[in-house]
Amino acid sequence: MSPPDFFIGWDRNSGRAQFRFLALVAAGFLALLAGIGLLDGQDAAPRGLFHLAPPPPPDAPIDAVTLRGRVALHPYPTLFVQPDATHPSLHSVLLSGDGKRGPSIDPALADGAMVSVTGLKLRRGTIDMLVVGEEVHPLPDPPIAAPAPVSLGRWRVAGEICDGKCQTGAMQPGQGLSHRACASLCLIGGVPPVFVTASPVAGASFLLLAGPDGRALADLRRLAALPVVLEGEIERRGDLLVFKVDLTQARVL
Repeated sequence: MSPPDFFIGWDRNSGRAQFRFLALVAAGFLALLAGIGLLDGQDAAPRGLFHLAPPPPPDAPIDAVTLRGRVALHPYPTLFVQPDATHPSLHSVLLSGDGKRGPSIDPALADGAMVSVTGLKLRRGTIDMLVVGEEVHPLPDPPIAAPAPVSLGRWRVAGEICDGKCQTGAMQPGQGLSHRACASLCLIGGVPPVFVTASPVAGASFLLLAGPDGRALADLRRLAALPVVLEGEIERRGDLLVFKVDLTQARVL
C-alpha cells in the first residue's frame, strides 16, 4: 500500500484512499435515506427513517384539580388535605411549580395556613404531587390540625435520589442515569426531592428527603440519580414519610 493510503494527522496528502471510500459510503447512505423518504411519501404524512410521534394538539385537554388544605412549608411545600375514604389519615400532596422549579409562594403565607390550590395532579406509588402554575395564597379559613410527627427510628436505606416531579410522571424515565441532568436541574429549581427505596420502608417506596434539622437540603446534585445508601431518622407525618439525612454520610454504591 502506498504512503498516501495511510492517514497521518500532520500530512494533508495522506489517507486519500480512505477519504474516497468514506465519501462513497456517505453518498450511498444519503441515497438510501432519500429512497426511504420517497417510499414514505405515499402516506399522508411522510415520516422518513427517523420517525418521531407527533406532539398532542395544542388544545389537548389537561385535567386540573383543586385541593384545599393545610400547607406545610418545611422541608418542602406540602399540602395536607382532610381524610377521606381513600386516605383515612391526613393525606399529603407535594407541591411543585411549572417547569423545573418549586411552587411560587406568597411571602405572606405562613407555615400551617389554609390554602386552595389548582393544578395538574401527578401520582406514582405512595407519592402525590400537584403542579401549580399560580402563586399560592393563604385563605382566611381556620386551619385543620397539623399532623403530629411520629418517629419511626433510625434507618439505613439504599435507593436513588430523584426529583419528585419527574418521578411522579412528568418525565419518562423519571429516574436513572439517563435522567441525571434533568433531575439536577429540577432539584436546583426547588422541586421536592424524593428517595426511591430499593425495598419498601414502613409500606412506602418513596420518602421525602430533608436535612437532619427537618429543613430543605442544600445541594443534592452530586448524588442525584445514583444508587446510594443514606442513613437518618424517618418520621411519619400523616401518610407522608420524611427521611432526615446527613448527606456527608451518604455512600455511593
